[in-house]
Amino acid sequence: MTYTLDITPETAGWSHSSLRVLTLPPSGTHTFETADSEWIVLPLTGGCTVRTEGKTFELHGRPGVFTAVTDFAYAPRDAHVTLTSPEGGRFALAGARCGRRLPARYGPAESVPVELRGTGVCSRQVNNFAAADTFECDRLIAVEVLTPGGNWSSYPPHKHDEHLPGRESRLEEIYYFEIAESPGGTPGLGYQRVSPSHDGGTDVLAEVRTGDAVLIPDGWHGPSIAAPGHDMYYLNVMAGPGPEREWLIRDHPDHAWIRGTWPEQSTDPRLPLYRSGGDR
Repeated sequence: MTYTLDITPETAGWSHSSLRVLTLPPSGTHTFETADSEWIVLPLTGGCTVRTEGKTFELHGRPGVFTAVTDFAYAPRDAHVTLTSPEGGRFALAGARCGRRLPARYGPAESVPVELRGTGVCSRQVNNFAAADTFECDRLIAVEVLTPGGNWSSYPPHKHDEHLPGRESRLEEIYYFEIAESPGGTPGLGYQRVSPSHDGGTDVLAEVRTGDAVLIPDGWHGPSIAAPGHDMYYLNVMAGPGPEREWLIRDHPDHAWIRGTWPEQSTDPRLPLYRSGGDR
């Protein structure tokens, strides 16, 4: 089975973070070895059965990333995993090299915290399914972000490329994008900026469409810009070598002031696009 996206530490040129996107036809099956990494199976479209470590997890999934929070499954390192999808679908496999071998587990949709972050044109929705403080992993951190058309997210620009205890954690990050079509069916687009945090650092301004990914080994990342009329989804996958699994960021000093304007504005009334799985 060929992945439509396959980012490994080797191909990315870093040490920990991985992301694969798998498309299964009806009754399709895929097996893989977790090797030295822990993995989360996250339905993007459709549902599947995940078998690993003698356990079976039925993932109900969702019609698509713009419609609902999804359930998910966690597979530990040094395990064999089989996915089967009776109706077919697309599935993200988010991974991180790790040391500890944790138990295989099911993550129910109703337990996923849904956060509204920012206000005004910086409003966005964050599905914290595997944030550092919501679901136990050894290294992996992963969340989903939904940005209404015309808004900016990942703003103000921020970074996490240094280990500064209590202030900043060192994390490699992958952004995987899906962009909603217009009501008339026109494909959408967005933009992602990464600016250098040091001489010779990452410097990217990318036009992104559904299925695209941006790698962020370092640098100030943001904004993520959703074109008017096209809601933007991205999956963030992070991991790094720090002693603690934590998400500590520093805002770009030229743009950090924007946070001070948020209390004066209202959250975009289009949010949340949907609530937690328990509210469906």
